[in-house]
Amino acid sequence: MLSISLATFVLQVRNQLNQHLEKNIKPFDMVIGAKGSPLQLVLSSVLHIDNPTGNIPFKEALKISKNPMVKEITAVSYGDNYKGVRILGTPIEYLTKYNAKLREGKLYEKPFEVVIGNYVAKKNNLSVGDTFVSAHGLAENELEKHNEKPFVVTGILKPTGLIIDDLIITNLESIWEVHEHEDEHIHHEEEHDEQREVTSLLVKFRNPIGALQMSGHINKNTTMQAALPKFEIERLMKFLGIGFKTINGIAIAILLVAGLSIFFNLIKTVRERKQELALLRTYGANTLQLVKLVFLEALFLSLLGSVLGWLIGRISLWFFSTFAQNLYGYHFVFSPPNNRELIVLILVILTTLLAAILASLSLFKLNVSKTISNA
Repeated sequence: MLSISLATFVLQVRNQLNQHLEKNIKPFDMVIGAKGSPLQLVLSSVLHIDNPTGNIPFKEALKISKNPMVKEITAVSYGDNYKGVRILGTPIEYLTKYNAKLREGKLYEKPFEVVIGNYVAKKNNLSVGDTFVSAHGLAENELEKHNEKPFVVTGILKPTGLIIDDLIITNLESIWEVHEHEDEHIHHEEEHDEQREVTSLLVKFRNPIGALQMSGHINKNTTMQAALPKFEIERLMKFLGIGFKTINGIAIAILLVAGLSIFFNLIKTVRERKQELALLRTYGANTLQLVKLVFLEALFLSLLGSVLGWLIGRISLWFFSTFAQNLYGYHFVFSPPNNRELIVLILVILTTLLAAILASLSLFKLNVSKTISNA
């Protein structure tokens, strides 16, 4: 039961995490941002689970769109949060990248209008028409609130199962304007345009070659950094894979110990019930029928342990999902057994049957008359 629960839990976390990451990075081929860690840039700008590497000039970033290899660009900008939920400034086109549709209300049109993800609405009990004030930075704090510039909820999105469920989304102007009062040196609209910045640029290319060529050019010849989400996430999963393999190894070790435990318990059962088994022989039962009893008992133990272990694994996944949703915005779903879990079940049954065979060998040497007379 313990080995099955651990094995199924690890398999589900690994598979669903992999799928979740792939779905979230799929709309974009490249991320352009400030110099720093490329993995941090991808995690912050695409998966929204890390701090940005910095800002880049919006005017400089827009030059990227003129490259014939670029299909489309999406600027994203951070700066504030509401109760720890990130407020993302980006054009409405960002929503279409994840096929996000409104559950109620309408899309944002003016600065300080927002649409919110399904999970955000539930967690913070927000409805269309509600207003809230943001706090400076990406971590929840009560000290640096922008009370003079409240946001209004114009729409709530349908659940997508993607990271967008955990975001508050507005236009870029909202992010710029909420901080403009902090800089007393900016007075003219022209200067605003010159000095405006974004966190990063999400790029979709016409073909994969474009991403490889442009990433090299940006990293070598500009003050900005280009990162490829697919490459960085594959690298991340390789690091995580070591941990998953270690836990799987522990699960296999527990499974072997469980197999030995069943083996010793079956031997103990056969020894303790020798008199009963000998009586069954006197009533006409043959050796194969006695062996069949031992096999059925072993099979019952393995199936019961497997079912209970699978249920415990799924319950553990539910608890882990609650933790991951609050911390990283990742939601793990309850799913039926997959092929790998079925393979684990088959291995458990084969291990149990092997234990039953070894434990049953003594039944072929059972001395009925001696055993009954010693009873």
